[in-house]
Amino acid sequence: MNDLANLPPLDRLRAIMARLRDPVTGCPWDVEQDFATIAPYTIEEAYEVADAIERRAWDELKGELGDLLFQSVFHARMAEEAGLFDLDDVAAAIADKMIARHPHVFGDERNAKSAEQQVQDWEAVKAAERAAKARGGVLDDVALGLPALMRAEKLQKRAARVGFDWPDIAQVIDKIAEEAQELAEIRDGADADRIEDEMGDLLFVMANLARHLKVDPEAALRRANAKFTRRFAFIEARLAEAGKRPEDSDLAEMDALWNAAKAAGL
Repeated sequence: MNDLANLPPLDRLRAIMARLRDPVTGCPWDVEQDFATIAPYTIEEAYEVADAIERRAWDELKGELGDLLFQSVFHARMAEEAGLFDLDDVAAAIADKMIARHPHVFGDERNAKSAEQQVQDWEAVKAAERAAKARGGVLDDVALGLPALMRAEKLQKRAARVGFDWPDIAQVIDKIAEEAQELAEIRDGADADRIEDEMGDLLFVMANLARHLKVDPEAALRRANAKFTRRFAFIEARLAEAGKRPEDSDLAEMDALWNAAKAAGL
């Protein structure tokens, strides 16, 4: 490894990746991977970055960003091996895109627009880019690999741009009540596939409500998950003080402790 020690950090990382992927002297696991097998790790690392930020764990964030950067290097190395592109091409592409999407910073436009107007301009540029790619349908390039809740919101945003949207938030709330009622009516008698279908409809409309309320549904659900974790930890701690575990308790006792956690601001 001494031959790598004096390289600039990014060059060093690229050299490490190339060595890991060497078909003769590299790591067998790394050599066997392809884009499809690495993609889940890329998604996982992105979530770990988000988790560190959510927890304000700034001491961990550097490492998590490094893990995510390594994923880009890994994909770029596989692409280079296949003769598709390399890491320099990746960096050049994103640099060109950022310059093109920020004419108010890098071009002749005045930098006097509101953040809202800049978002509208950003969407217009992205729409032009999609047209240049000859994508046919409005929803065609909403990535399939996104988390389902995030993808639902993006699908709805895209449809709303062409006028397919409820004009009033009250109609969204009415639709939630309708979908919830449909689910309640079939929950006992329908097969699992029908129940899953109705549950999906309800979740999809909930994502639409979040969009109308200008709430990020992924962030809202992460916040709810964190809240549930804190309150359940409180339940476990109080039970432990009494020499008990959750499985030794019952719903009434745990619900009372939940309310105590809530009252304590957890």
